[in-house]
Amino acid sequence: MESINHTHSHPNYHPPNEQKSGGFDLLHPLRRLVDSIQIKNYRLAHLICQIIPCCCPFQRDIHVFGRIFHVPALCKLNPLYDNFVGLRFRALSYLSDECGEDVSKYIC
Repeated sequence: MESINHTHSHPNYHPPNEQKSGGFDLLHPLRRLVDSIQIKNYRLAHLICQIIPCCCPFQRDIHVFGRIFHVPALCKLNPLYDNFVGLRFRALSYLSDECGEDVSKYIC
């Protein structure tokens, strides 16, 4: 039987050629900080899962004067969106793999 090695401390890799401007990325230190957070604590993992939503909370339909206006998901506009989603995933993986917890309550 094949053994699966789950790791919760690997940061996401952002190759330098993916920078949109081709120049210096001002948010790179903050991205590295978020990606370097290691999930080794049950309480921290729970806190992260509660703070970072599983889906964009801003997407909705608004009814005004009988018309429907759709507000699209704006989370992708956040330049750290992928980093926070990765952090939340690492927290969910820690709770599931290391703590044996049912994480379905944290999934949309």
